[in-house]
Amino acid sequence: MHSTTRAGSTDLTARARIRDAAVRRFAMDGMSAPLRAVAADAGVSAGLILHHFGSRTGLREACDEHVLAQIRQDKASVLGTPGNTGALLAQLARIEGYAPFVGYVLRCLQAGGAVSAQFIDHIVADAVGYLHDAEEAGTVRPSRYPEARARVLAEQSLGALLLQLPAQQDHLDLDELPVWLAAYSERIIPPLLEMYTEPLLTDSTLLDSYLAARPAGAPAGASGPAAATDGSRAD
Repeated sequence: MHSTTRAGSTDLTARARIRDAAVRRFAMDGMSAPLRAVAADAGVSAGLILHHFGSRTGLREACDEHVLAQIRQDKASVLGTPGNTGALLAQLARIEGYAPFVGYVLRCLQAGGAVSAQFIDHIVADAVGYLHDAEEAGTVRPSRYPEARARVLAEQSLGALLLQLPAQQDHLDLDELPVWLAAYSERIIPPLLEMYTEPLLTDSTLLDSYLAARPAGAPAGASGPAAATDGSRAD
């Protein structure tokens, strides 16, 4: 029993090491980076990658899951508790450690196609969840259109990141990326927090007028091909 437990622990450690190496390698060289490079980074054979993940697709899915979990955890820690400024400051202090995750997200967006669209859908679904939890905690205002709001916020965030495109080059230097991240964060966080906490518009006239003019039966907060069945709260 003891040897079986140790073997299982070793397998989990090897799997995590391969996954972390893949996140970094895909961030540096793109989603088409060869598995032999990932294996070399992790100090294992390419065969062991296939043993643990079955295929490149399986490895990519594990990387997606890991990166999405980190994003979800960080967002929830900032929004989940009223007055929790410490979580945001702590994340800014650890910005160097986020380079592989940011690089990975950039490469996912660059890759395009169905896999990239699915990754974005997962980000939106996670955002719906942690924004709902933040509403329950009293740190975020409820929305008429929770799913549509989550998608807009995610698309704006990802689009702004992609526009900067520090990953335009074939190889992304993860040692230099934290410097870029620090400068980027310093530029966008103050105006974003201002807009989120002190709304840009001084009253609700535009929203009230728009809602009053909408055709009867129009889907609330419509977004994407599934808009007609959007289950968001209507007025």
